[in-house]
Amino acid sequence: MLAKIEQTLKHLTPFANGAKIGIILGTGLGALVKELDIEHSLPYGDIPNFPVSTVESHQGRLLIGKLGGVPVLVMQGRFHYYEGYSMQEVTFPVRVMKQMGVQNLFISNASGGLNPNFEVSDLMLMNDHINLLPEHPLRGKNLDTLGPRFPDMSEAYDEGLLNLAKEIGNELGIKLQEGVYAAVQGPTLETKAEYTYLRIIGADAVGMSTVPENIVAIHMGMKVFAISVITDLGVPGLVKKISLQDVLNAASIAEPKMTRLISEMVKRI
Repeated sequence: MLAKIEQTLKHLTPFANGAKIGIILGTGLGALVKELDIEHSLPYGDIPNFPVSTVESHQGRLLIGKLGGVPVLVMQGRFHYYEGYSMQEVTFPVRVMKQMGVQNLFISNASGGLNPNFEVSDLMLMNDHINLLPEHPLRGKNLDTLGPRFPDMSEAYDEGLLNLAKEIGNELGIKLQEGVYAAVQGPTLETKAEYTYLRIIGADAVGMSTVPENIVAIHMGMKVFAISVITDLGVPGLVKKISLQDVLNAASIAEPKMTRLISEMVKRI
């Protein structure tokens, strides 16, 4: 792992811009890229040891530039366990971001809403998660130079960043929900019984990403902010068949609000 990180850093160092903020853009949430002053655009396939996204809605580029004048590293598309990658591969870019100087990690995703108060295209601030994925990204020998064997997860999502998001949301008139995200393997969407189960155990939304990246970021001492776009509903009586296009359509409605929120947060950190 350490040798791979060093090899990747050697490739990326000439492009480094001193960014303290990293952003991972999930399904259908690429509008933020339009606000970037892009200095370098690197396809994942050109970066040593980076996986290549196989999901059609993920562009698969590492963007290095500025957002509102602030240096950032942006992953336009991510990797998922269901694509066949190990958790170490899924989270490898987060390891690299940390070594490049990133201290605050912003993560976005599309998810199914379980809370009956949610509506399609709502934005949900993640204040906690339930990890139901079958493999843990820290499984195996711990690398003490990266983080402790037993990282504390009692504040998985930084309270300061959550409060900042709520403050900005109020200022901009952006409706924000808040809740717990359950991470499952996928790639199938949930059955009605599974939606009910997830709600019973305390989840407000369900998806197939974000938690592995969060765990690795916390392991390395980073602060994490995560936001979900509710693209469909897993609420009894409201469950219906959906396609990827339905997910993208719902995400596109929420994109401008999410872009404004994150852009303003980046300026104020």
